[in-house]
Amino acid sequence: MAQSEILLVEDDPDDEALTLRALKQSRIQAKVTVARDGVEALEYLHGKGLQDGSERVLCPQLVLLDLNIPRISGLEVLRRLRADERTRGMPVVVFTSSKEEQDLVTSYSLGVNSYIRKPVDFSEFAQAVNQLGLYWLQLNELPPHGPA
Repeated sequence: MAQSEILLVEDDPDDEALTLRALKQSRIQAKVTVARDGVEALEYLHGKGLQDGSERVLCPQLVLLDLNIPRISGLEVLRRLRADERTRGMPVVVFTSSKEEQDLVTSYSLGVNSYIRKPVDFSEFAQAVNQLGLYWLQLNELPPHGPA
């Protein structure tokens, strides 16, 4: 079985470190790539910006997307992923600290697979990340040729 991959789209270094720590503690076996803004996320998912210029073969089995990121917002990243047939079926989970109801409503109207508010307490945060990883990487089944 090929190694799973998670794309973590997160600009806050503390939340990035917490997420990576929680994944490691829960023994989720996945390569984690971090994009720190919307432009990096889209370039990575569309195979641009690779050092050797090659096309990406491996697509993430999960995108953990923060909404409040620089350059291109998380909602705009989601909108563009769903508009592109290469990434339309890719599982995207909004993982955000936003308490704005409109963000929740808009995320679902754009086709997000799940919306989770980041818990403040580390043990709750770690448990949420563990459950996300178990569900999306071990229980969820994707189409035979990847997410899109």
